[in-house]
Amino acid sequence: MSKITSIEGRVLFNSRGSKTIEVDVKSDNKFLGRVCAPSGASVGKYEATSFPSGGPEESLKILTQNSQKFIGLDSSDLKTIHETLKSLDNTNNYSVIGGALAFAVTIASMESASQSLEQPLFKTLSPNSEAKCPFPLGNILGGGAHAGPGTPDIQEILICATGSKTIENAIETNLAVHKELRKVLEKEDPNFTNGRGDEGGWAPKLENQKALEVSAKACENLGFTLGKEVSLGVDFASSTQWNEEKGKYIYDRAGFENSTGEQIDFAADIIDKFKLIYAEDAVHEEAFEDMAELTAKFPNTLVTGDDLTVTSKDILTKAIGIKACNAAILKVNQAGSLYDALEFADVANQNNVRLITSHRSGESTDSQISHIGIATKSKMLKVGVVGGERVAKLNELLRLSGHDFICGMAEI
Repeated sequence: MSKITSIEGRVLFNSRGSKTIEVDVKSDNKFLGRVCAPSGASVGKYEATSFPSGGPEESLKILTQNSQKFIGLDSSDLKTIHETLKSLDNTNNYSVIGGALAFAVTIASMESASQSLEQPLFKTLSPNSEAKCPFPLGNILGGGAHAGPGTPDIQEILICATGSKTIENAIETNLAVHKELRKVLEKEDPNFTNGRGDEGGWAPKLENQKALEVSAKACENLGFTLGKEVSLGVDFASSTQWNEEKGKYIYDRAGFENSTGEQIDFAADIIDKFKLIYAEDAVHEEAFEDMAELTAKFPNTLVTGDDLTVTSKDILTKAIGIKACNAAILKVNQAGSLYDALEFADVANQNNVRLITSHRSGESTDSQISHIGIATKSKMLKVGVVGGERVAKLNELLRLSGHDFICGMAEI
């Protein structure tokens, strides 16, 4: 049992160049856990607030003023560390201290505990579970809030090597499709600048349908059959299109509007035509009944809630009651603390809702979410394909796969 002997933080920058907070937790004066909090651009209405009104500096000030409350705690006692944070902030969205601080403190504490136990983080989080590698799911073409004007309204077109038997092959396959898609885009537009969005997906000037077609073509050019060796996914991020006053989805870049029924048909057509394995937030964040319609229609697709469920066990419980999704994104900083996120994971696993542990568009080079994906029995790890902050997570899966405590790949 290791005791926290120091805790301190600093303001750093994430992959988008925005300020964030990093926290160091040291146990027994020598076991260091260090975690830098990420942040999202496409943010759900009900997720934890990243920072209080004063930004990362205010979070850091609160940590500094209250550091003594953590000294002497068992670094592996996640519940007590969580409760100590909640004693500083009793809001339901961490608006006082910031969800980013809760994220960094709780994960850094568990990382420090893992160092003292001389075992990987995922074993500390889930000591008795059979460990399997989740399938990497990565953005190959981006638009929406993650890319500039002229790109598709759809936020992400994703690749998953669903036919792979090893993590090495899965990562290599995703990389090959990403590289081939660049060649396809250069043929389509000789002036394509090779620009990329926040998560490393190509950001071409294309409308939605054409973007999906070129993504499928890249797979086919490599000899892959969609739905077999590889599968496409789409993050519709439909809350960014939803106009509450009009009661319609406004696709400004493509120049059309969808009623509720038309949006369901729009998403269903894409899922069906492109044999999607994964469809995230196909309707807006409060459209539970509409999501349930898609879930019922496509039982073999991971119809996934992100803005819909925001890593909240209470909202997920509501979604389960309505059968609004058969899969859900786990983003620790949506919930706030790691303790909150693991409670969410427990609800999902107990109700056969498949988990996808995810990065954020503004990321760090930390790799703890790879461990969290394994510990929570996630089927996929959504961490991008290229970019140092994305590859760091994939490389960690490769490191872990070389040990005998990993028993192959997850079953989707």
